[in-house]
Parts: sequence; C-alpha cells; structure tokens
Amino acid sequence: MKAIGHVEFGGPEVLHPVELPDPVPGPGEVRIRVRAAAVSPTDTLRRSGVNADEMRSQEVPYVPGMELAGVLEEIGPDTDTDLSVGDHVMGIVFPLGSHGAYSEQIVLPSDSVTRTPAGVSDVAASTVPMNGLTARITLDALELVPGQTIAVTGAAGTYGGYVVQLAKAEGLRVVADAADEDRQLVKQLGADIIVPRGDEVAERFLREVPGGVDGLADGALLNEKVVGAVRPGGRLVTLRNYAAEPVNGVTFHPVRVRHYVRDRPRLDRLRELVEAGKVTPRVADTYPAAEAAEAHRRLARGGTRGRLVLTFND
Repeated sequence: MKAIGHVEFGGPEVLHPVELPDPVPGPGEVRIRVRAAAVSPTDTLRRSGVNADEMRSQEVPYVPGMELAGVLEEIGPDTDTDLSVGDHVMGIVFPLGSHGAYSEQIVLPSDSVTRTPAGVSDVAASTVPMNGLTARITLDALELVPGQTIAVTGAAGTYGGYVVQLAKAEGLRVVADAADEDRQLVKQLGADIIVPRGDEVAERFLREVPGGVDGLADGALLNEKVVGAVRPGGRLVTLRNYAAEPVNGVTFHPVRVRHYVRDRPRLDRLRELVEAGKVTPRVADTYPAAEAAEAHRRLARGGTRGRLVLTFND
C-alpha cells in the first residue's frame, strides 16, 4: 500500500510517498481503507523531531496522522464489534509504536473506531476524533457542572471550537476569545461572551466575569498568562504537556488525547453530537495525499480555521 512518511526529521520536504506492506488485523482489530486523514499541529511537531527520542523506537518510515475516516475492510479474529465490513467509519491513532493515518490502509483496535456520523462525508468525519476527544478529556478534567462558566482561548481553532460546542451541550456558560475576523464564527459555535484575543485576554475575561471563571481551556497555549482569569480553586487545562505548580489555588491540568484513544463510548458520543448538530466538523481545505508537504506548509503559515485534510483514492 501507499503511505506518506519520512525517514528523517525536518521540514515539510522530508515527507514523501512510501510503499508499505498491506496491514493485517489481529484479534480485537479492524482494517480500514482510508479515504481522508486530517493534518494536525501534532503531526508537524513530530515530523520536525519534537518527539524524536520516543519515535526512534518505531519502525521507519515514520507515518504521521492521528485521525482518519474511511471504509471498514476487514475485521480481525475474536473482535467484539457491532461494525460490519463496508461501514464508513472514523478512528483515532496514536502513532508512536505504530504507523499513523497518512496511509491507504490502517489497522486499529476496534475500540478506537466508530461509524461516521450519518450524512457526514469521510473528509468532514476525519476532523472529529482527535480534537473532539481532546475537547472531551478537557471537560472531564475541568469537572464543571451546568451553570458554571468556562473560558476558552483559541476558540476559533478546531480544538477550541469543539470545547465551546461541547461545553454548551453540557449547559455551561462560555466566555471565549476571538480576533475581529473570527467573532462571527465563535458566536456561531455558541460562545455567550466574546472578548478580543491576545496576551491580555485574562484581564478581558475578568472584566466580563468578576471573580474569575470556574475553569479555562487554553487552546491558545498562553499557559501562565491566563491563570489570573480563573477563580481560586478553579482549574486550567493546558496542552503540549505544560504543567506548573498551583497559583492562587488554581491547578494546572495537562491533557493528552492518548488516554482516550481506546475509548469507543466517548468517540461514539461525539458521533451522536455531530448527528444532532451540536458539534460541527470543520474542514479548511483538502489536498491529495501526495501533497502532504504542501498541507504542512499551509498549516505552518497559520490562519486556517478548521482542519486541512489529505484525501486518498483507490
């Protein structure tokens, strides 16, 4: 089968087509014919060598990609699943120790896969699993209850947008940031209050919520710059392993989606929310898989709203 991978770390130019053996599902696994694979900042970081020490134990070529959608081709022996061959499915993969989603075929544990939402294309469905589950683990870590207030930075991004939508689905009040050109988007996602984005966003949140918000999801990676927006005893969720000691009673909670990659009930709940119109897949653009390097360059330039998606054809 064809895949897009790299044998060394570096810029987008290290990505190139590679040939790999067709994968065979074992017990508890399924094989998917990939139609679409979303491109994430995590893919670009790993390609550049940020996790090089972890990845060097993996067989080369390295194949990026954490989320995908396609058609279920084969079910391995002794696999307990209600899925059937021919179903359109979406799935999540953590590509350390295994090849990622930039490939024509992939084998995944059956509990990392669920049906694509009814009426949603493979391209759109491929943008749901990784960011959707990261948003889910964020809300689980914040432990908020209906009526409480969550702040979201980077709300116009894919992760931030899913946090906003999941928070509204759970009855939370949402305060979010946005650039002028993104205010309408963030409003459509469901934010109750929108403030200008930037390094001073904590002060802007406090002007809207005196005393501080109950929890904060930091999609903009501002880290300690936003801790002042959270009330004493509140929680702040961070990405990319940022951790710190509590500040004024506010605790930091780094989240990693790897903890939910084999949690089909949560993945299936995302499918239900998409079908109900409460979570909106967002596609910024598509590229043929062979143009993965250009998709990585486009992502690095910034300004995309939604995911860039690689497409595969038979």
